Amino acid sequence: MNVPEKMKAAVLFDWNDVRVVERPVPSPGADEVLIKVESCSICGGDVKIITRGMLKQPPMGDFIIGHEYAGIIVKKGSSVDEFNIGDRVTVEVHKGCGRCKNCLDGKQTACLNYGNKEKGHIANGFTTNGGFAEYAVNHVNTVSLIPDNISFDEATMITTIGTPLFGISRNGGFIVGDSVLVIGPGSIGLMAVQCAKALGAGKVILAGTRKERLDLGKKLGAEYTVNVREEDAIAYVKSLTGGHGADLVLIASGTTDAFQLALRTVRKGGDITILAHFEDPVTIDVGLAVQNMNNIFTIRGEGRQCVHRGLELMREGKVSGKEIITHSFKLDQIKEAFDVFMGRKEGAIKVVVHP
Repeated sequence: MNVPEKMKAAVLFDWNDVRVVERPVPSPGADEVLIKVESCSICGGDVKIITRGMLKQPPMGDFIIGHEYAGIIVKKGSSVDEFNIGDRVTVEVHKGCGRCKNCLDGKQTACLNYGNKEKGHIANGFTTNGGFAEYAVNHVNTVSLIPDNISFDEATMITTIGTPLFGISRNGGFIVGDSVLVIGPGSIGLMAVQCAKALGAGKVILAGTRKERLDLGKKLGAEYTVNVREEDAIAYVKSLTGGHGADLVLIASGTTDAFQLALRTVRKGGDITILAHFEDPVTIDVGLAVQNMNNIFTIRGEGRQCVHRGLELMREGKVSGKEIITHSFKLDQIKEAFDVFMGRKEGAIKVVVHP
């Protein structure tokens, strides 16, 4: 395929200052592929990057943002035989160093060499350039073929699926027949609902504050929903679970209230897994967890092949991203796209950008 020398890319020049400028098209290394980006969606992590920054991100004026993208392979490195030119592919963020204890255990998002490219760690859109551009380079370890029945837009959401699957795997991964409470009906929470249902949960309950998102959660598999501003969520969850509480609570909202609700709605001996990022320190009654012998797990992003498993669930039609994608913009409109996403305008949940 013909590949130009220059491309459009969204570069972070300063806090809240993202500009679409011209940049050289990158070249893939021996174990990398060059992807012509077709779709790249906005994530809460992108918001943190442009407003506050994250660990080991590239310098201002050089950093091409974006980490949830899909496209077509147009060039590949000399050692790449896993993919072909023209393949439709999607990506995950983290390529671990492959040599530290965490990476060998499938925890590449907690790589002990995080941000050290010389030792092999790469996190596209976090520690290296990402996908809000016409072209992006990815290591083959972070690339997956897109099934024919999945669009580029929907394929950008594989890390959104991989996150709750990774969270579920952290607490054992076996939830057939268990009651599951998901707190926070954002994109991660709505995917968590679908994943819990696909894995055979007995009851799936979704808690939140926005009626339209709770209604969408019902369409996506939550048998029960509770608006925490209008109802006694603790009493409601207990009433659905024989008075004991949920077997598993997945926190998909990074707030003190969400964490405290999880502690009061999980059964004795039950598990809590935190999927959300918390921007600021929180104060919770951790004594409840000790008193009730609850396990609290945390995850960051995707890991343990969960992205690939999520893509298979999507291929089988057990998980869908179509209903969660609410807006679409061109790359030149990226400021407007972020404005809509950050302001949750017009019911925005997942916003996709097309180069």
